Amino acid sequence: MNTIDIIVPDLPESVTDATVSVWHKNIGDTVQRDEVLVDIETDKVVLEIPASADGILENILEQEGVTVISRQILGHLTLKDHNSSLVAPHIPEKIPTITEQIVISSNEKPFSFLSPAKRRLMSENNTKQEELSEEGINRNSLPKANYIENTIPQSVKTQDHIRCEQESHISFVESRSEKRIPMTRLRTRMVERLLHMKHTTAMLTTFNEVNMQPIMTLRTEYGESFEKRHGIRLGFMSFYIKAAINALKRYPEINASIDGAEIVYHSYFDISIAVSTPRGLVTPVLKNVDTLSMSEIEKQITLLATKSRNNKLTVEELTGGTFTITNGGVFGSLMSTPLLNPPQSAILGIHSIKERPVALSGKVVILPMMYLALSYDHRLIDGRESVGFLVTIKEFLEDPTRLLLDV
Repeated sequence: MNTIDIIVPDLPESVTDATVSVWHKNIGDTVQRDEVLVDIETDKVVLEIPASADGILENILEQEGVTVISRQILGHLTLKDHNSSLVAPHIPEKIPTITEQIVISSNEKPFSFLSPAKRRLMSENNTKQEELSEEGINRNSLPKANYIENTIPQSVKTQDHIRCEQESHISFVESRSEKRIPMTRLRTRMVERLLHMKHTTAMLTTFNEVNMQPIMTLRTEYGESFEKRHGIRLGFMSFYIKAAINALKRYPEINASIDGAEIVYHSYFDISIAVSTPRGLVTPVLKNVDTLSMSEIEKQITLLATKSRNNKLTVEELTGGTFTITNGGVFGSLMSTPLLNPPQSAILGIHSIKERPVALSGKVVILPMMYLALSYDHRLIDGRESVGFLVTIKEFLEDPTRLLLDV
């Protein structure tokens, strides 16, 4: 029989190690070529390691939770010879339960002729067969409640009462139990980056509010036609991104970053979109967003969000980004102060759209309003740029025709 190694692939250049996340197969399982054997988790993505050939999982060298590096052997796969069939590795037999051990080790005569209820009762109360009267041995008779009650010795009844009290106490204790699980590498790395950002930047947050009625009217009027033509719903995010791109062009400091003692101004617009996943928050990047139409933006967002939740993002899709947009409104957030996504210098927070009474032309009216929040690094961005940036986004969203005319 031939065996092959299950090896950690070459990790991306910025990743030094990984953690064995989940083994999808157990020792002895038959696997097909290209079937996923194990997932390994890096600081950025989850990598799937498939089987390189048909075979049987012979052993597992690195268990879940172990840190591994590039080209490290995780286990072995037994291949099929041309003249022989696959033979699974030896797996220990199932260890009998305590009840099964009592029955197996007992020197008493087998009592298979007793009814299932009597056999179970005898096993649970450790009652010997001799303690049953001949009346109960009739294989054609069914146990009666009073017979069973009279058959069990008083000592067994007392023990059963104590056992019930113990089980009740255990049940109460279990209801107050705790569960400890290690943090995922993604969340651990995210915590490290956020703490580093908090201690190395001068972060401030400024707010504004926007009347979303023009955008909502536009979506109501053209939403159905947009979906029929492009095969994708017209969401709010494409408006937010388009407005942000136009504002970034007017305030290039918001799209810049600090590298040591230098300021790096980016002539391109790669927008990171914050997406919540079971593993933590990830920020896939929309590249060159200024060249995309609104339908292309909506399709890219849907694709990246789906890949994020299915752990299918690549390192390239998570790398870069000059500005971040996070939409806490999908979870019901009314207002927040989003944290920077280093090395970026600013992040835009979008929130829930709520109807509120506002003053309009000297009158109080009910309008769908939304708060905007811009967190920024004050080392690079001053108050004038931050406030002007938010006001520009507000103007574009409250009058969407500005997006077309760039005014």
